[in-house]
Amino acid sequence: MHAASKQPAPARQRISVLGATGSIGSSTLDVIAQHGERFEVVVLTAQDNAEKLAALAKQFRPQLVAIGNAAHEKTLKDLLAGTGIKVVAGEEGVLEAASVPVELSVCAIVGAAGLAPTLAAVKNASRIALANKESLVCAGPLVMQACVAHGTTLLPVDSEHNAIFQVLATEHRSQVEKITLTASGGPFLKRELASFGNITPAEAVAHPRWNMGTKISVDSATMMNKGLELIEAHYLFGLKPQQLDVLIHPESIVHSLVHYTDGSVLAQLGMPDMRIPIGYALSWPDRLPLSTPRLDLASIGALHFSAVDEARFPCLGLARSALSQGAAAMVALNAANEVAVAKFLASEISYQDIARIVAATLNVADTAPISSLADAMEADKAARAHAAETSRNA
Repeated sequence: MHAASKQPAPARQRISVLGATGSIGSSTLDVIAQHGERFEVVVLTAQDNAEKLAALAKQFRPQLVAIGNAAHEKTLKDLLAGTGIKVVAGEEGVLEAASVPVELSVCAIVGAAGLAPTLAAVKNASRIALANKESLVCAGPLVMQACVAHGTTLLPVDSEHNAIFQVLATEHRSQVEKITLTASGGPFLKRELASFGNITPAEAVAHPRWNMGTKISVDSATMMNKGLELIEAHYLFGLKPQQLDVLIHPESIVHSLVHYTDGSVLAQLGMPDMRIPIGYALSWPDRLPLSTPRLDLASIGALHFSAVDEARFPCLGLARSALSQGAAAMVALNAANEVAVAKFLASEISYQDIARIVAATLNVADTAPISSLADAMEADKAARAHAAETSRNA
């Protein structure tokens, strides 16, 4: 997974944050603000939130900012008038931002929209702190091959994969029997199945442990998020599908477990605060002192674990199916889910329709390999069209 960095990191590392206004971007910038002597922010991007992006730009003084939605370009330029900060917009603007040479690029754009910027960042950064799991879901081999070709180190930011990375850092992969990702179970872990048809968007985004964006919160509720993370782990750690497991852990204290061939199980524990894995990704191989809550097991008292009920969480099974079907099916899985979640958040379909739409789209997914970014985008486009059509009949 690790390639040697292209050059020794300077005392103050140049950083780009792609997706700066989302939950991961905000937590990343909080960590950076705590350690301004170590990091220099040179690029910030956002999709729609020009006001927040402008405020962050005034705080961190990057060289360049990009707004993905070009309709907000004038607003952003007006807000940053006189600062000397370059403003670009649209997909090309985000790609320009992702192509600025840096020591570290934090890739936190949500969804398949983050794939092209991530690939651009891989070519221009010594290290990638990856929070855009969809890049690996849609084009895992392309991303991993690009990292090797450009000598770029890929560091996972998701708490589960970051936990595995910490435990596996000095171990031989041949000694790993399997890994287990933990899942909180979200807001509907104990809700009566008979009432799932009445779940509202407001209920689905009310995560009991994590403060996340709306789309990711719905993915956590359906456990599609965990399915995408299984696929991500498959590529990050080179493990077979049968070596990947999921366990419900409502407290979100144990972030992942690595099972070794001698029966040992190693785990990483910590409070449910994304600044912890982000801080490790930013400072690897060192650790930053952070003002995060400390884990007090005596106060918590007990940790609970249970198997996943796939009748309650069918999206996890759909992700496993996509992983077994191949690359195009994984693209279709993500695309259909993005369409379905957006429809659900707009109250156009029911909560249970999300899994139905994804399943219907997987049933017609192409089996062709994904050998280029164009292949991934074409598969994504076809899956979105089918999912949208299916949603109209839901």
